[in-house]
Amino acid sequence: MAVVGGRAHTIAAVHAVGQMGYPFAEISLKVPEEVESQLEELRRLKSQYGLYYLAHYPNEDNPFDPQVLRDAFLPRMYRLLDLSESLGIPKGTIHFWIDRRWAPPDLIPRKIELLADLTSYAKTRGVVLCIENLSERADSFAPAFEAVPDLRMTLDIGHAQLLSRTNTSFGFIERHFERIAHLHVHDNRGGTSVHDDLHLPLGSGCVDYPQIFRALRLKGYQSTATMELKPEEMPPTRQEILRYLG
Repeated sequence: MAVVGGRAHTIAAVHAVGQMGYPFAEISLKVPEEVESQLEELRRLKSQYGLYYLAHYPNEDNPFDPQVLRDAFLPRMYRLLDLSESLGIPKGTIHFWIDRRWAPPDLIPRKIELLADLTSYAKTRGVVLCIENLSERADSFAPAFEAVPDLRMTLDIGHAQLLSRTNTSFGFIERHFERIAHLHVHDNRGGTSVHDDLHLPLGSGCVDYPQIFRALRLKGYQSTATMELKPEEMPPTRQEILRYLG
């Protein structure tokens, strides 16, 4: 059975997710200083609502420059992983673009080395690190999974509808199911740009959620799923998720 929680970009959204009784909130951990200033409130809300947190980490500084990533992004991530440990966060999602169709050939091996460093550090802090699909297809993640055994995946089903005629979730489920540790759930109408990443409630777009959820259920998916929606849009989407993955 999937465990369904809600995305919380702000403290107010954590309140909303908690008030609706969801078991977890996926919170944004982007700037260490900002997270440090919110620690006491986050701990208080965790206790008040009896929920736990998952982490959503920041975007890369420059996805094409491994040296910038090593000098700036990794230290920031290490601090955020330390803070994750202090909040008891068991799992976190990272954007780390490695699309082999467009990335320079020498870039991806260097970025996989950075992913290995991050995954190893996350493990020391009790955090399972999950790479989220952006434009990538299943073959782009294969080298990273081969090189980094502890790396896991957040399958963003909405992202998988963009830049593709067929939702690429099916390829990830077929090739990398054992690495999928988390889901991001939202709908859209397809498209080719970030502006098409609409984050609509299920049924408001063209994503074939029934078939994707059936494929996950047949493989035995029983982990977490975050509704990446406004709090008021979450209840009917939760019903749909549990209809297929409950």
